[in-house]
Amino acid sequence: MFSKQQRRNKIKARIRGKISGTAQRPRMTVFRSNKQIYVQLIDDLSATTLAAASSKGIDEGTKCEIAAKVGEDIAKKALAAGVTEVVFDRNGYLFHGRVKSLADAARKGGLKF
Repeated sequence: MFSKQQRRNKIKARIRGKISGTAQRPRMTVFRSNKQIYVQLIDDLSATTLAAASSKGIDEGTKCEIAAKVGEDIAKKALAAGVTEVVFDRNGYLFHGRVKSLADAARKGGLKF
């Protein structure tokens, strides 16, 4: 029997084996803690972070609404950096709730997955 963390790490390794980010199409990875949500655009070839956003400083709304604001923020930063397409890395989390609202908001902001 796996713990939640072991299960997530197993799923995360399986996902990371299949996807990789480039400078033209970086990997958009999500980290979700109990209180905050963080997102980064990563170029795996040069091992650099192109843009990042988090929910720190956003206090109003539910967790899903805050995640949507972070998605809009990362879309603006990505477009400013010249990135229009990304590879979405859900980082072992299920694609619902905060992760889904972040992804939907990033799509509305102009990013293509």
